[in-house]
Amino acid sequence: MLTGIIGAMAVETNAIKALIEEKKVESFSGIDFVSGKLYGKDVVVAQCGIGKVFAGICAEAMILKYSPDRIINVGVAGTLCEEAGLLDTAVSTAVVQHDMDTSPLGDPVGLISGINIVKISASESLCEEICHAANRIGAKCVKGVIASGDQFIASKEKKAYIRNTFDAIACEMEGAAIGQVCYVNGVDFAVIRCISDNADSEAGEMDYPTLCEKAASNSQKLIEELFR
Repeated sequence: MLTGIIGAMAVETNAIKALIEEKKVESFSGIDFVSGKLYGKDVVVAQCGIGKVFAGICAEAMILKYSPDRIINVGVAGTLCEEAGLLDTAVSTAVVQHDMDTSPLGDPVGLISGINIVKISASESLCEEICHAANRIGAKCVKGVIASGDQFIASKEKKAYIRNTFDAIACEMEGAAIGQVCYVNGVDFAVIRCISDNADSEAGEMDYPTLCEKAASNSQKLIEELFR
């Protein structure tokens, strides 16, 4: 089984890449793909860049070149719920694009035209694997809908809108684009996001770089346990 791992930023992927043995690096669509063995398991890891377009490009290139059996999106996110606090882990039951809106045409908010879905379901079995791994290392794991959009959410009003509209637990900028690409290609996927901020007016005032680094480190530890 080959697992693809995608993160948006270097802080989310470099430590994972460093653990890969029998390493091979290839570049496609401006993205470096690092393939090899992670604790004896076949993997390919890529840093896609920030935002839904880069994430979609990366996922499609990975699928066409490497044919992974499943793809995991790792990284950090803002929390939308009380259950997922700072440095806790959010795991996707489904993903949505909160900035997709053709509702003036009579569509539900978030509907993805072409596949006509609002919430794209993640792999239940993969999410269960991830949650079991989190339990083994004592990491708090909250399952639910993860919302993506090309915005850094930093207002209480926007946070409440996304939470109430989509019943989402966390927000970020790539997972749902990767989920859409996986859906149309028939590839299992899941999103793992460690909480780095509160997605409200305090998000820009917090020590985001430090929290982001700690959150990314927690995601890496969970990936290690999953493959170990």
